[in-house]
Amino acid sequence: MKKKILPLVMTLGIAASVAVVPYAGYAASTTDKIDQQLTQLKKQKADAQQKANDAQNQITKVQNEKDQTAKDMTTLLNQVNEASKKLTMLNEQIDQVSDTLESNAKQLDEAVARVQSRDSMLKSRVRLMYMNGFVSYMDVLLSATNFSDFLNRVEALKAIVSQDKSILESNKKDKETVALKKEETEKQLEQVKALYANADALRDDLQAKEKAKEVKIASLSKQEKVLEDISEESDKQITQIAKQEAELQEKKRAASKAKSPFTYAGGKLGYPLAAQAQITSDFVNRINPVTGKSENHKGIDLGAAKGTGILAAENGSVIYASWMNGYGNCVIVNHGNGLWTVYGHIMNDGIYVKVGDVVKRGQKIAGVGSTGQSTGNHLHFEVRLNEVPTDPKPFLR
Repeated sequence: MKKKILPLVMTLGIAASVAVVPYAGYAASTTDKIDQQLTQLKKQKADAQQKANDAQNQITKVQNEKDQTAKDMTTLLNQVNEASKKLTMLNEQIDQVSDTLESNAKQLDEAVARVQSRDSMLKSRVRLMYMNGFVSYMDVLLSATNFSDFLNRVEALKAIVSQDKSILESNKKDKETVALKKEETEKQLEQVKALYANADALRDDLQAKEKAKEVKIASLSKQEKVLEDISEESDKQITQIAKQEAELQEKKRAASKAKSPFTYAGGKLGYPLAAQAQITSDFVNRINPVTGKSENHKGIDLGAAKGTGILAAENGSVIYASWMNGYGNCVIVNHGNGLWTVYGHIMNDGIYVKVGDVVKRGQKIAGVGSTGQSTGNHLHFEVRLNEVPTDPKPFLR
């Protein structure tokens, strides 16, 4: 009886071995295929990450140029203000010169009129002398009838001589004044022309510079928008690849009969820091403190010192652990059932896990920092349901 049983057992054992080997080969084949797909996804993710990094570097460069242009604009505005002051002074000078010019012109006209009047009077006397014949001063004196008449005639002749002398001296001064005022007037006219030319040139130069700066800022803003779109698209692509990687990792675990890391079935998540921290920015629409643009803040910001330990909010698997543009250094943990948690602005060299790592609730996975679009050390914490950001606060209460 024993002899019959032994061959039967051996036969069954061989049969069992034959049955097991094909299944093991199938599992290995499935795992290999998944590994190949994971390798391909990693390459795609690396390419998307490189594209996102290149776009971010270009954005930084454009923003720096834009900031410099804005500073140039500020400098230009200061120049415009200074130029406006200079233009005001130029206009005041023009007014003063114009007033002086008007006064000089008036004085010139008056001097010319006086010279013409005296010339007319002297010509009249000469004409009378010519018509009546020349009478010398000696003839006038010798024709006096008595001594008293003689003295009167002497005084009269003195007065005539003095008046003639005064007229001639006044005419000389007025002629000099006319020549001087004409010279001053010509100089002042040239000065006014120069002042107007300077004012026009200054105004035109400033307007041209201001226009050029405005055009440059508009061009840089357009470039920035294009790059931001590229960066945002790359981030979406990276997230999708991370999701596909997580699904493949789960298939790989299932094929190898490994225990699922996902235990979350609802309820409160663990707090992502060792101690409660102040919410410095809530899950609201806000103005980004770095870009100055309106945005939907996808999570909450928890103020904490640099290096403070960041804790996994629940059991899960790491699906992302690298740089992600605005988030800076970032970790994403998949908790199953469409629930992800995101940890952003991690300090440099502050990511303590890698993609594929299984983490436990409360495990230290990173350190607080201020990388990416951040103005100070804090943790940006997100909860995503089926990849859609949702308010984290109800999950932490």
